[in-house]
Amino acid sequence: MSNTITTKADFVEQFKNRTKKLALDTIRFSQSLPRTEEANKMKRQLLRSATSVEANYRAACRARSAAEFYAKISIVIEEADETLYWLELLEECGTSPKTSLASITKEATEIVSVLAKARKNTNR
Repeated sequence: MSNTITTKADFVEQFKNRTKKLALDTIRFSQSLPRTEEANKMKRQLLRSATSVEANYRAACRARSAAEFYAKISIVIEEADETLYWLELLEECGTSPKTSLASITKEATEIVSVLAKARKNTNR
């Protein structure tokens, strides 16, 4: 499969795959976290926000209007940003080293960036 995006449909499909990969990578990462009360609370929040990115992006793709798309994409951006927050917290409290968070953090940051631009270009 080529990574070349030639149509809007190609972009949508590839971005669905990216958001799903973020969810799966986060699930796999969370399995390596220590089983402390604090880590468990952060893990639940991280998993909720990361899986919500994918679910809400898929919902945005089915939006019936530009206004609905804008609202759904806004939720995706919020959830991706929240995912970044939980990753930062896990690193800063010493629960997980920055190196094990790097790829998930990079992907969540890119998702926020791309979708913030898409939202900005959406006519409500």
